[in-house]
Amino acid sequence: QVKVVESGGGSVLAGGSLRLSCAAPRYMFAGARVAWFRQAPGKEREGVAAIYTGGSTFYGDSVKGRFTISQDNAKSTVYLQMNSLKPEDTAMYYCAASPWGGSSWSTWTNYNSWGQGTQVTVSS
Repeated sequence: QVKVVESGGGSVLAGGSLRLSCAAPRYMFAGARVAWFRQAPGKEREGVAAIYTGGSTFYGDSVKGRFTISQDNAKSTVYLQMNSLKPEDTAMYYCAASPWGGSSWSTWTNYNSWGQGTQVTVSS
């Protein structure tokens, strides 16, 4: 099992920014993709963003234009830069990795390695 460690969550006012980090063993970056998911109380787990080995990125409709996913291979870290945060972005954010690049990036069951989650709270 791979150890995935997320950090960077916290509380911020609407319109503010946060950067989440996902650190994992280097071999994790040899996999097909890494993604961020989020889950708010009473809601289903939602795909936020994903980055593939070749560098392609994908975003959920609700975060397009505001969030950016990136990868630093030297640091074995994936980032999620979140700008223009809204109260509806409040959720537990999870980092996940999959060695298989098939099917939908936003389907959580396609990922086998998960972090513990980091809480993001956005208030007005």
